Amino acid sequence: MEVLTLSTYWSELTTSLEPYVPGEQPKDRTYIKLNTNENPYPPSPKALEAIREAAGADLRLYPDPSCDALRETIAAYYGFAKEQVFVGNGSDEILAFAFPAFFSANRKILFPDITYSFYPVYAQLYGIPYETVPTDEQFRIDPKTYAVENGGVILPNPNAPTARFLLVNGIKEILEANKEQVVIVDEAYIDFGGESVAPLIAEYPNLLVVQTLSKSRSLAGLRVGMALGHPDLIEGLNRIKNSFNSYTLDRLALAGAVAAIEDRDYFEETNRKVVATRDRTTAALRELGFEVIDSLANFVFVTHPQKEARELFALLKERGILVRYFNKPRIDRYLRVSIGTDEEMDALLDVLRDISV
Repeated sequence: MEVLTLSTYWSELTTSLEPYVPGEQPKDRTYIKLNTNENPYPPSPKALEAIREAAGADLRLYPDPSCDALRETIAAYYGFAKEQVFVGNGSDEILAFAFPAFFSANRKILFPDITYSFYPVYAQLYGIPYETVPTDEQFRIDPKTYAVENGGVILPNPNAPTARFLLVNGIKEILEANKEQVVIVDEAYIDFGGESVAPLIAEYPNLLVVQTLSKSRSLAGLRVGMALGHPDLIEGLNRIKNSFNSYTLDRLALAGAVAAIEDRDYFEETNRKVVATRDRTTAALRELGFEVIDSLANFVFVTHPQKEARELFALLKERGILVRYFNKPRIDRYLRVSIGTDEEMDALLDVLRDISV
């Protein structure tokens, strides 16, 4: 009798996929986690209280499929209309909706060669051809390289994993060169010092800005993302979403997200702490001989001229500190280090001094 394996039942698509690999979450010991760009500070107390209040008898009922209260809160925060706001189960889900909503199988899309590694996964999943656009030796994006025939553009700003930030005028140059295609700007890390291009939506109906509450609002465990754009783009996302799952955000997520966005004081306070720690850590790493790319994110991208990144990654893990290593061309000499508390970053620096970098 023929022995079947689970993969025997996979489709050709499943067999061919190279899925996204998230940062490791080991459970064998307690680590200082500086590998997944989580916020080191807890969520807003008001968000936690709102979640507790929402955890009641109404959980037997479906949540609002249109997420009106949350969309109205986001719209008020940015000065938009509710019809210009889409929300989903984290920004990753919104990106997963955006690819089939705006990109086609008969035209290649463009994104940087060093970028968020989910983009090629989505392209492969939906059968969308793509071309990676080279960044320069310092991983900077040249807007002029996007002024070519394409079926759409997507890029993170600040970029991941490099932390490079492209100024608003650079994004505007890309938009000017691609008025007939959708340009998606993935602003997962925008709140740590960058300037959002969301105001350009009024001028460019082809611009979709995607953000998340996972990083700057400490809600990675709640899974809430948002997209801002022309109502026609938002309707396109809704058509895809409602072909998958009309209830992407549950009652707890909706309540917590509204409270987190409304609590501006807490948001600004924790962001100031992260930025101050990032800048202090950057200076200390440079004193230890590391090359550190200027960052406007909640992580830094670093390399050492005398030490292999893979070796440093392993040594840090042995000492109970997790960072992110990417075994990929051009960036395999670098480590991505999330910004933790001052105490966590001091622990990182102490270990690096001990292993004599």
